[in-house]
Amino acid sequence: MTPIRIDDIDDPRIEPYRAIRERDLAGREEAFILEGEVVLRAFANAGRYPLASVLLTEKRVEKLAPILAALPPAPVYVAPQTVLDGIVGFHIHRGILALGRRTPPVPAEALIGAVGARALVMVLMGISNHDNIGGLFRNAAAFGVDAVLLDGACCDPLYRKAIRVSVGGALTVPFGRLGPDEDVVELLDRAGFKILALSPAGATPLSQARCGDRTAIVLGAEGAGLPDEIMARVDTISIRMAGAFDSLNVATAGGIALHHLSGR
Repeated sequence: MTPIRIDDIDDPRIEPYRAIRERDLAGREEAFILEGEVVLRAFANAGRYPLASVLLTEKRVEKLAPILAALPPAPVYVAPQTVLDGIVGFHIHRGILALGRRTPPVPAEALIGAVGARALVMVLMGISNHDNIGGLFRNAAAFGVDAVLLDGACCDPLYRKAIRVSVGGALTVPFGRLGPDEDVVELLDRAGFKILALSPAGATPLSQARCGDRTAIVLGAEGAGLPDEIMARVDTISIRMAGAFDSLNVATAGGIALHHLSGR
């Protein structure tokens, strides 16, 4: 890829990168922003999404040459640090951005149908914090989760901050959204999954949890937790703690549970 020099912050070719924070909050529809070398490498290795363009500071070009060579063909724009900062609206100290394109969403049933006879699936319900979503996808990638299902209340795993916190895990672990009327317990039951709901109120300690060849772990939002309707229909597990402490951050709890289940 031959770098294309950008010296004007109003250049229309880099319009998608303008005022990143505000556009992140408003949503980017079919596109998403990648930030940093680790995330860009994960994007290249995963090969799951099309690439629209890359935007770098001048000093990053030489070091990133191997990663750029591994990316799909796309324009690579290069700008001085001051120009890049002016475009994005803040000091982008990593000096590395890229624009990915979303692919059509995979229905939850199709996603579950594509996993193997031995599989570990994570179900997220009501996780609206991007740091937690990113942490959970990082855990999913680290412990070999085959797919992630999200309900409609979960925030976007392809939000820039979520991707960054996931260290690219959100780009590598297949995920899909549950439909508004889709019954996740029925879906997983039909596919032969052992379903475990993680909650401080869980009946069985995680250390004693019984898994199946296909296991799904369900995690809910901090505070509200999982709906009673879900808890009443599946096996519930908990992480035992010392003293009066009864809960962990959901990403921390999810990591502990996935480590345990992936080894079973």
